[in-house]
Amino acid sequence: MSAQVRLVLTIHNHQPVGNFDHVFEEACRDSYEPFLDLLEQYPTIPISLHVSGSLMEWLVDHRAEYIDRLRSLVERGQLEILGGPFYEPILACIPRRDLVGQIQAYSYFLRNLFGQTIRGMWVPERVWEQSFAGDLAAAGIEYTVLDDYHFKAAGHAGDSLHGYYLTEDEGRLFKIFPGSEFMRYTIPFRPVEETINHLRDIANRLPNPIVTFGDDGEKFGTWPNTKKHVYQDGWLRRFFDALAENGDWLKVSTLADVVDQVAPLGKTYLPDCSYREMTEWALPADKQTEFHNIIHANKEDERFQQIMPFVRGGFWRNFRVKYSESNDMYARMMEISQKLESMTANGIDPDNANLINEARTHLYRGQCNCPYWHGAFGGLYLPHLRNAIYANLIAADTLLEAASGREGNWLHIEADDFNLDARKEIRISSNRIAAYLSPAMGGHLYELDVRGIRHNLLATLNRREEPYHDTVRNAARHVKSQKDGEAIESIHDSVHFKQPDLDKKIAYDNWPRKSLVDHFLHPDATLETFQAGHGGVGDFVTGVYDTKLRRSDDRVEAIMSREGQAGPYRIRITKTVALNAEQSGQLEIAYLLEHLPPGVAFHFAVEMNFAGIPGGLDDRYFYSPSGRKLGQADAIQSIDNPIDRLGLIDEWMGIDVGIQIDKPTRFWTLPIQTISQSEGGFELVHQSAAVIPHWQFMAPENGRWSVNLTLATDTSAAQARELEHAAAIH
Repeated sequence: MSAQVRLVLTIHNHQPVGNFDHVFEEACRDSYEPFLDLLEQYPTIPISLHVSGSLMEWLVDHRAEYIDRLRSLVERGQLEILGGPFYEPILACIPRRDLVGQIQAYSYFLRNLFGQTIRGMWVPERVWEQSFAGDLAAAGIEYTVLDDYHFKAAGHAGDSLHGYYLTEDEGRLFKIFPGSEFMRYTIPFRPVEETINHLRDIANRLPNPIVTFGDDGEKFGTWPNTKKHVYQDGWLRRFFDALAENGDWLKVSTLADVVDQVAPLGKTYLPDCSYREMTEWALPADKQTEFHNIIHANKEDERFQQIMPFVRGGFWRNFRVKYSESNDMYARMMEISQKLESMTANGIDPDNANLINEARTHLYRGQCNCPYWHGAFGGLYLPHLRNAIYANLIAADTLLEAASGREGNWLHIEADDFNLDARKEIRISSNRIAAYLSPAMGGHLYELDVRGIRHNLLATLNRREEPYHDTVRNAARHVKSQKDGEAIESIHDSVHFKQPDLDKKIAYDNWPRKSLVDHFLHPDATLETFQAGHGGVGDFVTGVYDTKLRRSDDRVEAIMSREGQAGPYRIRITKTVALNAEQSGQLEIAYLLEHLPPGVAFHFAVEMNFAGIPGGLDDRYFYSPSGRKLGQADAIQSIDNPIDRLGLIDEWMGIDVGIQIDKPTRFWTLPIQTISQSEGGFELVHQSAAVIPHWQFMAPENGRWSVNLTLATDTSAAQARELEHAAAIH
């Protein structure tokens, strides 16, 4: 008989900008290539495939034969290539100009690569806001797939989800397919018969229905335990066999085929939404736990099931509220995007066209979504992904500075609302570094970009409560009470720990782990008490500092001052952060403490944090003024013999960070490590190395005490390596 139901299989393959090369290779080996091996054997089964631009570029460079295979499937009509924003940004996280620009750039790239007009696209993480309909149409896209969860939130239910709909924005029409959540959970995790029976039931009830599946290609081999299930145990082959065997009533189609052959069910407008799990992850930790408890307590109640379609979690943009580090990246990205827009508003100078175009590519790469949020995958908690974002944004910024005509040893200082908090921050920049200060938040140094290696030494991450920390604690309690040999998995599905005793390492930070964090400590405070977040007796850590700027041709200064409490005493701190043209890679930091009560003992500390230098490796280490190694980057150490310099070196990255002090003192060092979840389980992740010079002194008769520090960044090793590499190529 003729087909009664159309099934659209939409596969989305993605690896983020900055992911490790071996992760790309493993995903190819375990998912992308074996999936294609089987698909090629079933020419009557077409699919719609989206490959993110960051992954596609890697495939072009490293797997040319895979690209050829995709091209062959396109040519024989078995494969529809979907587009989207080039480097997989969340659409709600980038300006409209970049949204349209990324989509158009990727459509052009794909059309040249595969010879197919790009009509449909994948919406990253299915984060949807209704205004996107007009933007996507303006970018030349006709249709996309979202979750049926979006449609249920708009009042659709049951059989009204088996088709596709028109929507519009400002008169521009767009088509949207509801992706089946049921099939997202049955494919490939349940027996093939469950999916086939579900489709048969729909075919028996409805005339000419459409069922759309849209989900990650990595679930076919890369996700834990799926490679054996999908390929070795034959799930995918059985699935394709079942589709072919039921071809008399089940027609597998692409999105393009359906749009060309079937009319939409009607018109709809969808609320701001994403897939169900994403809306839960966007909630604050306590509300996320409360949400889960409510669902769990009522899931068997029939009345509650009727209410569920109208119950939603949070709004994606609130990840920028939940995680200040996400907002920092977003604000930096917005700064670069606006700078690029301003420089090109009246056209591009032909002499700078290459610089501008390269800067735009780096900006787009710096918008890749993965480290801007956190859920079941590592995301924001993975330092290498955050570092990749900053690497591209720093590269774009440096190129735009060059395009603006700056050359040689230049300096600049300015005040603006750089982090979008309605308060002004300070940017001190040169040809070698860019430093951002937040007077409204303790006068912290919250970003320090080293241009030579495209690295932000303050891409730190605070330790904060996450709902899954309860899972870690509960599993640990179970292990203590279980018999020898009993598995943790007996009480938690797929609970896996990459290191032992993670429950003992859960800690939360009481202040931002940035630099120039000013602490007054109890006289008896030790490394252990400081590490535990105790011992503070002042209110300078996050207090507001007043600020003045000074400029000259060869020096710029930010002078921040504040009156506050140090125990029972009211004192004043003035800290000056300066940059000189001749030493444009180092910050000069001067502290002046005033109104100190004479003869009273004080314990003053300045916390620094350095991110992106991993722990546990012999070529990342602290060293003494004499060059002696003092411990790896994650070392917990109290250096009790006063020294006037402490260095931290990363030989692989080629950077040497040094803190020079004119009053020799003692140092503490300790790692900031998070307990986070990823698809592979729970893990301990090194986020930054905290370095704390601290002074214990008696206040002098004049009530004044001062200290000068120099924070130097030396990338000569990295530059020498680049020169050697360039010489070897030529």
